Amino acid sequence: MITEKKVENLEKSQVKLTITVDKEQARKEYDELLVKYAKTAQIKGFRRGKVPASILEQKFGESIRSEASISIIENSLKEALETVEKKPLQLEPPSLDGEVDLELGKDFTFAVTYDYFPEIELGDYKGLELEEPAVSISAEDVNRELEVIRDQNSVVTDKSSGVVENGNIVTINYVEVGEDGEEKDGTSRQDFVFTVGSGYNLYKLDDELIGMERDTDKTIEKEYPADFEDPDLAGKKVRLKVKVTQVKEKQLPELDDELAQDVSEEYKTLDDLKKDIRKRLREAAAERVRRLNIDALIDKIRQNSRIDIPESMIRAELGASWSNFASRSGLSEEQLLGVLQSQGRTPEDLFNDWKPSAETSIASRLVINRIIEKEKLEVSDEELDKEIAASAERSNMTPEQARENFEKNNMLDYIRRQLLDRKLYDFLLENATIRKGKKTKFLDLVQNNQ
Repeated sequence: MITEKKVENLEKSQVKLTITVDKEQARKEYDELLVKYAKTAQIKGFRRGKVPASILEQKFGESIRSEASISIIENSLKEALETVEKKPLQLEPPSLDGEVDLELGKDFTFAVTYDYFPEIELGDYKGLELEEPAVSISAEDVNRELEVIRDQNSVVTDKSSGVVENGNIVTINYVEVGEDGEEKDGTSRQDFVFTVGSGYNLYKLDDELIGMERDTDKTIEKEYPADFEDPDLAGKKVRLKVKVTQVKEKQLPELDDELAQDVSEEYKTLDDLKKDIRKRLREAAAERVRRLNIDALIDKIRQNSRIDIPESMIRAELGASWSNFASRSGLSEEQLLGVLQSQGRTPEDLFNDWKPSAETSIASRLVINRIIEKEKLEVSDEELDKEIAASAERSNMTPEQARENFEKNNMLDYIRRQLLDRKLYDFLLENATIRKGKKTKFLDLVQNNQ
C-alpha cells in the first residue's frame, strides 16, 4: 500500500510523518466503496442495487472520495506506525496536516504530526554537592508547641465581663443596611461564631468588635480595597448592623505535670512531655531537610539534563491541575468560571501562570524515571510485603487485612511506586556530597524562610 514514508523531526518532541499510497491502491479503496454503495443505494428511476456507477459518481462522487480518503489514511497510518521508531504518545491522536483530496489516477499523499515520548539526555546525577541548613531546636520552639497543647486542652466559658477582647469567641448577628437604615435582603446572618483576631468572617469585623459588650449592637462602616479577597466586596463601602449575643473566653490549663498526664499516660512529668516534643521536632526537622535535599538534587539533575517536552504532555498536566483546582474550590465548573470572570481572568490565564510549574514537574518525573531505569532500581515482593506489614501495624490491622484493603482500592501499584521513589531518593542522597550550611531556626525551616 505505502510507496513512500518520510519522517521529519520537529521541535517539542514532535514528528511529521508524510505517507504516499500508490494510485492503484487508492483507486481500489474508491472502487470498493463504489460497489458497496451501488448495492444499497436507492435512486429514483433505478431498482435497488442496479444503480450504474456513473450515476453514483455523478451524485455522490465527492462524498465517496472523502470516505475513501479517510479509509486510506487510517489503514496506511496504522501500517506506517508499526515500523516507525518514534511512536505517538497516547495522550492525543496524530493530527492531519491540512486538507487532502483523493484524485483518482494519482498517488495519494498526506501528512500527520504527533508527539512522541521525549528523548532524555541525562545530566550528572552522582557526585553532586549540596549545602543543607543546620537546624537548631530551641526552648522557644518547645514552648510554642506547649502553647498549642494548652490551647487544645483549654475550656471555653462565658466571659464574666462580657467585653469583647482579642482572642475571645463571640457569637454575633449581622445584616447590611443602606443609608436609610433599611436592611438589605439576603445579607442577614444569625448566630455566627468566630474567634476575634482570626479573620474568619466575611466582612473582617475583628477590630470593630473589640470593646463591644454582650447584648449590645452598633452600626459599622467599612470600606474595602479594590484588591480585597472577596470580589463582591472589593472596592465597596458597606454599612453593617452588628449585635454581640455571646462572649466566651478560653481558660488555659497550667503548664505542669497534670497537663502532661492529661495529654498521654506515657508522660509522668512536664519534663517528659518537653523531651518528647523536642524529639518530634528534631524528627520533623530531619524529614524537612531530607525533602529539601531531594528537591535540590532533582532540580540540579533536571537543569543539567536536556528534555524537549511535548506540548501534549504539558496540556495533560495543565488539565490535571485544572481538575484539582476545581475540586479544591468546591465549586462547579460554571461557578468557577464565573468567579474567574469577575476577576477579569480566564482558564487560559491560569494555564499560562501554571505552565512553568507544569514543565518543571514533568521534567522532574522524566529524569527520575530515567535514573530508575538506568540504575535498574526495583522493589521486590518482600519489600512490598514489609511495607504492607508496617502500614497494618500503624492501623491496628493484620497484614492480610491491610493487603486486602489495598487491593480493594487498587493501591498496591501506588505503594510500590512510593517505595521505588524512596529507593531512588536514598540512592541520590548516598551519592551526593552534603555539607552543613548556615544555621536555621526550626520555624524558618518549616515556613520556607531559610
